Amino acid sequence: MAEKKVTEVVDKEKYLEEIEDRVRTIGVLTSGGDAPGMNAAIRAVVRRALSKGLKVRGIRRGYHGLLREEIIDLTARDVSDTIQRGGTILQTARCKTMRTVEGQQKAAAICKKYGIDGLVVIGGDGSFAGAQKLANLGVNTVGIPGTIDLDIACTDYTIGFDTAVNTAMEAIDKVRDTSTSHERCSIIEVMGRDAGYLALWCGIANGAERILMPEEHDFNEQDIINDIMENKKRGKKNYIIINAEGIGDSINMAKRIEEATGIETRATVLGHMQRGGSPTCKDRVYASVMGAMAVDLLYEGKSNRVVGYRNGKFVDYDIEEALAMKKSISQYEYNVAKTLAL
Repeated sequence: MAEKKVTEVVDKEKYLEEIEDRVRTIGVLTSGGDAPGMNAAIRAVVRRALSKGLKVRGIRRGYHGLLREEIIDLTARDVSDTIQRGGTILQTARCKTMRTVEGQQKAAAICKKYGIDGLVVIGGDGSFAGAQKLANLGVNTVGIPGTIDLDIACTDYTIGFDTAVNTAMEAIDKVRDTSTSHERCSIIEVMGRDAGYLALWCGIANGAERILMPEEHDFNEQDIINDIMENKKRGKKNYIIINAEGIGDSINMAKRIEEATGIETRATVLGHMQRGGSPTCKDRVYASVMGAMAVDLLYEGKSNRVVGYRNGKFVDYDIEEALAMKKSISQYEYNVAKTLAL
């Protein structure tokens, strides 16, 4: 009988500890470059958290806004009619201060001041590094991959890539139409400072003759010029080069090619239009599931995690493990692209 009472006391203490440690208020922010679908993730975080009886606080302008205490309460009503909108309703910014120890300590203190014991960070690797530092300072954190560059190694999908690549593809189709009419060479620059996934996918989808990516930066411009001339001899009426932002120099490259070939050559830089626009169905659905999963992880007492999508399943990783992973362009896909451009 005495043994039963001891067990009951231990169980009660354990239960009280769990109640004490349980997340009560979740904060959510978007950091780094914006991406279509971020609003779907924010909406999912808010509504999933409210369904579990938690409070939700939105942090404007990412870590920059956190350090300035730009923090608001969010209700289900606040995220109504947002899932179809591009950009991020919480706005975003880059924050150098968050890379410093002082900035990290201040951010953790502000989270505690506002009762934020769980934080969902939607962004890229840099944003996850900040989340990792906050987790080490006692703030439960979960990251959601949001970037149009598809360059986060722990996941096959990042919020915004599907919309961005479709936006670029449609724009390139239009450029090809006018390029054919004028028998031009067109260099179309897509985003991707350090990663060429947008360039590779557009190159395949748009049937480009050449794809220039940061991962293959040692290309020979004379080879391109020779190929343009050979295509002209075969009667080809246009020549499309997809150039990643990380290679750049599209306007000067166009001038050099025109001088060398005598063929009218134009450069089109798609720029930030790729970040905007209403997200595709995939970006809305995947972002929503990831947002809900981030809340579930925090509610279960987990921290220092990153939500991802691998091999057809939504999964989560330790942030340190996720940041240590490396990702590279599929050489097979790149070789396919070159073969199909013959």
